Amino acid sequence: MAKYSHRIQADRRTVTSRGMYIYGNTVRQAEVMPQRQEEPRKEHKKKKLDRQILKNRRKAMRMNPAYVMFLSIAAVAALVVCVWYLQVRAELTSRTEHITELQQELADAKEENTTRYNVVMDSVNLEEVRNRAINDLGMGYATSDQIIEYQNPVNDYVKQYESIPKSGVLGQTTDK
Repeated sequence: MAKYSHRIQADRRTVTSRGMYIYGNTVRQAEVMPQRQEEPRKEHKKKKLDRQILKNRRKAMRMNPAYVMFLSIAAVAALVVCVWYLQVRAELTSRTEHITELQQELADAKEENTTRYNVVMDSVNLEEVRNRAINDLGMGYATSDQIIEYQNPVNDYVKQYESIPKSGVLGQTTDK
């Protein structure tokens, strides 16, 4: 047991007056500080402050009611701006989340649409449709005398409300 008590004692820390740790089992003697030599004091006569200076100091220490009102208005304005800013940020966050939800909904709808389109396209056999149309329904390919060519004056789509004339001209334009 004697071996261990020596080791424990050697690990103790001691704090000096300077706040430093000294490791070991003995504390060093504090260093002697040299004595200050006092210089002879010169008597300073305090200058009396001018009455106007004292008055100005007192006036500067007081708060003017107009200044207090200005600071109050500035504080309220700062508070209003902060609340407004927080509301705008909250609305922006809300809209961003809503946009994200809509984008996810759109992606899901596109994926479902593509899946259904592929199912329909895989289920349709065009050769079977052609055979049924020709054999069962009596349909056939158009012959050259059934085809009427026409001139479209506006280069746009045409809605047919009546029969196409034999001349094939639907309308005339005055552009030349």
